[in-house]
Amino acid sequence: MGGGLVAVCAAIAVTLAALSGDHDGSARDDTRGIPVAGASPVAGASTAATAPVSAVPASAVPGSTATPSAAGSTASPAPASSLSGATPTRLVVPDVIASVPGGLTAADLARIGKLAGVRAVLAIDGAQIKVNGTRLTVLAAPAAALRAWLPPATAASARVWSAFDAGDLITTAQSAASARLVSGRGYPVAAAVAARITDGGTALLGITGVDGVVSQAEGKKLGLVRNVAVLVNAPAADLITLTGQVKAALGAGAQVVRLVSATVSTDLPVVAAVPAGRPSNYLQLFQESAARYCPGLSWTVLAAIGQIESGDGQNEGPSTAGAMGPMQFLPSTWVLWGTDGFGDTGKPDILNPFDAVPSAARLLCGAGAASGGSGLRTAIFAYNHADWYVDEVLTLAAEYAREY
Repeated sequence: MGGGLVAVCAAIAVTLAALSGDHDGSARDDTRGIPVAGASPVAGASTAATAPVSAVPASAVPGSTATPSAAGSTASPAPASSLSGATPTRLVVPDVIASVPGGLTAADLARIGKLAGVRAVLAIDGAQIKVNGTRLTVLAAPAAALRAWLPPATAASARVWSAFDAGDLITTAQSAASARLVSGRGYPVAAAVAARITDGGTALLGITGVDGVVSQAEGKKLGLVRNVAVLVNAPAADLITLTGQVKAALGAGAQVVRLVSATVSTDLPVVAAVPAGRPSNYLQLFQESAARYCPGLSWTVLAAIGQIESGDGQNEGPSTAGAMGPMQFLPSTWVLWGTDGFGDTGKPDILNPFDAVPSAARLLCGAGAASGGSGLRTAIFAYNHADWYVDEVLTLAAEYAREY
């Protein structure tokens, strides 16, 4: 999703520049987490990803360890809770971003939320401010909401969100260098009010034209413009149509930018060597499962499916269709593909990630995933019978490929 946000600078940065430092945003409704209608469940190995979701999804991402090396012992099977690195968020791929000078109203957000195919929206505050004498474009939103829309490595970082919750400024590495910021130090801020802020370090933000993020509480202190823009998740929608509908909902002054490409690449990295040892976090589990149980399958596809289906075990169901476990297998499908993984013995456990993730790799392999290209698309479609689901998996998989 980070790479897909490159086009956003024209839509947000220009708007924020016009709103620099003279707004306290107090006239706007503080609308967050608007529930929206989801798509109807579809047939396939799972329906968890197609169930209605709120604008603030809640689950997890793969571990924050960004190295592919395996760790842990080969002792008796570990329960799901022994896998480290989960976070309390579920990732959402933003498909469209829209901004309006002066900010969006609660009615604006409600209209967007009711558009066909829209599953989640996130309103964000923002403005251009001066930090340590350097002008930066800064956004603000509640951590529980914002975290789900940012790149996987950032969403998984306990360091980033601890600093964010403390009121610190999180910036891109380039912006930190430009403003000569050092993590942990305090700096003067010229915004709607004169203040000081502590630099909380750098992270991938994935939004070209946006230099930093702060908590919603800190944004209020700085006087950032309320609801200056909205991110929209609508994976099942025709994005050209959606872009026009969002613009019509917001009026002629709105800037609306599509964030995802028309075609999604299946060119994803494959780990050829099988790592040694038992995985100790979800990132390693996805990497090792692909290498062991479906040579030729990119581990990033397993990572994307695990995240979309259950937030890496944070929401194991059962779904409305009866799908269960971290990879959301239907029991009937589990009978065919369920397997003991990583030396486990006994009956395969649909709730055990050390069984579920290898089983997903086997299912995908059986459907042709190891061949890549159209075979990979066909295999993901076999997992959940929807073209938009295939595109969403591949889009998120590409993010894991870039970041890890």
